Amino acid sequence: METEQFKHVSVLLEECLEGLNIRPDGIYLDGTAGGAGHSKEIAKRLTAGGRLYSLDKDADAVEVATQRLAGLPAEVIRGDFKEADRLLFGKTDHLDGALLDLGVSSYQLDCAERGFSYNKEGLLDMRMSRTGQTAADLVNTLSRQELADILREYGEEPYAAQIARKIAAARDTKPIQTTTELSEIIASALPPSVRRKEKHPARRTFQALRIAVNDELDTLREGLKAIFEMLSPGGRFCVITFHSLEDRIVKQYFAELTRGCTCPPDFPVCVCGNKPKADLVNKKPIVASPQECEQNRRSRSAKLRILQKR
Repeated sequence: METEQFKHVSVLLEECLEGLNIRPDGIYLDGTAGGAGHSKEIAKRLTAGGRLYSLDKDADAVEVATQRLAGLPAEVIRGDFKEADRLLFGKTDHLDGALLDLGVSSYQLDCAERGFSYNKEGLLDMRMSRTGQTAADLVNTLSRQELADILREYGEEPYAAQIARKIAAARDTKPIQTTTELSEIIASALPPSVRRKEKHPARRTFQALRIAVNDELDTLREGLKAIFEMLSPGGRFCVITFHSLEDRIVKQYFAELTRGCTCPPDFPVCVCGNKPKADLVNKKPIVASPQECEQNRRSRSAKLRILQKR
């Protein structure tokens, strides 16, 4: 793959670099390498034995990141960030900082053959790792109720039942194979007033299917715990989310780590012994500046949360 084809503008780049509080001799993890935008800037700041490990389960991203990080104190590893402890076994047992930039990359959206985009004609794939079930498999094999549940839970789609009904009717005629076929079916299930809105009518359904195909929410829950356990005292954890489901998981997990005593308020003394394991660096999520939002549409929904381990 040519690296110039893999275009990706790093969201909240300066805010992440500042949030990580990078030490030149530190050990860092970028759990979502993508186009290596964040990774490269982290690695450029490492000297005197510092090291970056950059992970991605997408083979295209691994190839590009390896090229873009050549000559820097960095190693690119193919794998899922939820398995960071296993992937880094024998390389390091601690991290001074970690970053997750969640969601689908600009390259994946722009590459029609990957099947992530409702605006481009391509096979209905959506697999980040290119292994396992595709979105087409789900759309053509799940029951109508199962489809509706996925759209409602992962896409927060108010018309989940209507869309699932239309999908089930369409696939009875022939299998749904492409992104544009699915987009047209979704649009036909929605009232005209909804279709006329600025945002694409297939947006929520495509998000829901992508999350289901890649098991993104459970992966996030597992990854947050695995990575936090590897952080050294004082280590920073930066996570960028792009929709409310991701952000809620991160917010709740960070709150759990910063919570002290969990005894009922009427207990005279603490019996749980629970102590905070971390502190929030920013109590409210950091969002992109108006200038960044203007230059990069993807940054408009981004939220950055930062935690420091005690």
